[in-house]
This record gives sequence, C-alpha cells and structure tokens, in this order.
Amino acid sequence: MRIAVVTGASSGMGREYVFAIDREFDFDEIWVIARRKDRLCELQPQCKTKLRPIAIDLSKQESFDEYKELLESQKPQIGLLINNAGYGLFGACADMDVANQLGIIELNDKALTAVCLISLPYMQSGDSIINMGSNSSWQPVPYLAVYAASKAYVLSFSRALGRELRQKGIHVMCVCPGWIKTDFFDRAVHDDTIKYYDRWYQPQDVVRLALKDLKRKKAVSILGLPVKLQVRLLVKHLPTSFIMNAWCRQQGKK
Repeated sequence: MRIAVVTGASSGMGREYVFAIDREFDFDEIWVIARRKDRLCELQPQCKTKLRPIAIDLSKQESFDEYKELLESQKPQIGLLINNAGYGLFGACADMDVANQLGIIELNDKALTAVCLISLPYMQSGDSIINMGSNSSWQPVPYLAVYAASKAYVLSFSRALGRELRQKGIHVMCVCPGWIKTDFFDRAVHDDTIKYYDRWYQPQDVVRLALKDLKRKKAVSILGLPVKLQVRLLVKHLPTSFIMNAWCRQQGKK
C-alpha cells in the first residue's frame, strides 16, 4: 500500500494539501492527522482517494507511539509526507503564557522531527517530504520570537535532512510562504501587537506552487516575488539588526 501522510490536515493549509494530493497523485490512501476526528471525516466526501483519519494530538508524546504502531501494523510505503501541523502566537514573549509558547516548539519542531524520523523507515527512493516553514524562517522576528525561531529550526533541519537523504533518493523540501489567509490567525492573534501585513496569499496558491516545486526537486519553495526578493536580497545581505529594526518600525514598535 502506497500512501501520503498529511499532519494538521483538518483545516487551512493541511486541508488544501489533502485536496491537491487527491487531484494530482495516485495513492492508495491519504492518512490525515489532526486532533479532531469529525473535521477529518468531513474531508472524505470531497476526495476520491480513500482517507484514513488519525485523530491524535501531536503535541503529546504518546501520539508518536500511536503513529509508529500504526505504521508497524500496516507497513505502507509513504510516498509523500507533509508536516503541516503547527501554530504561533503574536505578542511580546514576556506578556504571554509560558506553556503556550513552549507548545509552539513542541508541535512545530519536536513533533515535525518525530514524524519525519518515524516515517523514514517506510520511505524509499523517489519519495518526498514537505515541511512547512515560514517567511519567518529566515530571520529573528520580534513579537513573533518563538514562532520565528521554531520555523528557523524547520528550515535548517529540512535542508540538512535533505542532504543526508539525497543518497537514498528521498527528497526534502521546506515551504516558506509569507502571510496566508487561514484560521492560523484565529489562534495566533489575540491583540493588535502585529498591525502591518504587507501582502496576503491564498493557501491554494501556496500549495499549488509547493507541489510544482516538489516535482522540480527544489529544496525551498517560496510563493511571491516580493517574498523572494526579501529573502534573497534584503535578509541575505543586510545586518540582522537592520532587518529587526525595519520590522519593528512597520509594527509601530521601538
């Protein structure tokens, strides 16, 4: 049985990945992972590929054991793994709950790493991994400090893992989009700390380019010329302090 696995599949970017995989690939099953089984089951009527809903909370250690045991019992080949589960919080670190901020690291980094490593024994040459980074992966971002740092880890880990797996024929790509209109912001935004959003993108557009870039064997996928210019020209060549100062001025911060 050849499958795709999508974490954070119940809404937003994850849901769009499921629909795109259903349209563009030929898998026996798509394993969809999220906390809410009812939201996962709602996806099946919209897909022709059989979906296997896996209701686990990847912020909890025991979820890794459940996922590993399921793989051991089914022994599938994972043709495509998409690590999309994650969240962020906007605000000053000192003003936000410590446990919630540590949870960002648990889900964005620890869970992503665990799912990658647990999945690898079931992957072979020609298979692929997509890890969701962010435009914040490229630089420190005040008032998104923990989230940006967590996404910097995702970018670094993805690049290094991709190099290690190259000799096995397994491709790893990190997707680093700008601002995307999803329900991510329902959790991330709880005040007006972040006021300035330069440009919005649709999740369908991010996913469309990501799958196109995956076929091109790109290491990083970035949607939008402004975001690409920011990464390749500004962030790459200007001092970190300059970038942070510019960001803070945009947000009305000192």
